[in-house]
Amino acid sequence: MTENELSYKIIGVAMELHKTLGPGLLESSYESVLAFDLRAAGLEVKQQHPMPFFYKEIKMDVGYRIDLLVDNKIIIEVKSLENLAPVHYSQLLTYLKLSNLKLGLLINFNTKLLKDGLHRIVN
Repeated sequence: MTENELSYKIIGVAMELHKTLGPGLLESSYESVLAFDLRAAGLEVKQQHPMPFFYKEIKMDVGYRIDLLVDNKIIIEVKSLENLAPVHYSQLLTYLKLSNLKLGLLINFNTKLLKDGLHRIVN
């Protein structure tokens, strides 16, 4: 599956999840349920996947973690906030650059309509 096809499938699963649960839960709840639903949809999902960080060719043990990595192609950052800040977009873009991946989804589940909380970030 291409990144675009995969993101379309992920967004569909996320929208169904949001229809079922609505806004107002903790970020960790949405992350766990989204991972469960994506696996049920036949996708490979790594949850809280370690993000290596190298500085001047030295691996730094700083403990960055990707919320969800789907089919080793798309990073998903899950949020449950009243408003996203510019740093949330920057964080995902940095993860994409560090991992050499092309596409990430920033999903804020704390919105009335999930389409208002979906953001595609391209590296």
